[in-house]
Amino acid sequence: MKFCDDCGSMMKANDDVWVCGSCGAEEARDAAEETDMSVSESQDETEVVDVSEVDDAQVAPTTDARCPECGNDRASYEMKQIRAADESETRFFTCTECDHKWREDDH
Repeated sequence: MKFCDDCGSMMKANDDVWVCGSCGAEEARDAAEETDMSVSESQDETEVVDVSEVDDAQVAPTTDARCPECGNDRASYEMKQIRAADESETRFFTCTECDHKWREDDH
């Protein structure tokens, strides 16, 4: 793999030259240099972990948050971008005691 000296983008081999797909810069290919480059054909398969039988509270991060239903002070949470990209993320909480779900937005 070769990277463009001008813009840093990845270059592609085109016959006897490297060509940058972003800025169009060209560089002569060097066979001796290319023998040092490694090519990987395949990667080892990663192990799939089955969490279908695991409670969400054991997987999701938790924080101090008071449940509006039962008053428990611990909840798991996740953050999602549901509004415009320039707005903050929305936090979704799930009570670790009663599984009540609620959300919190920054205004």
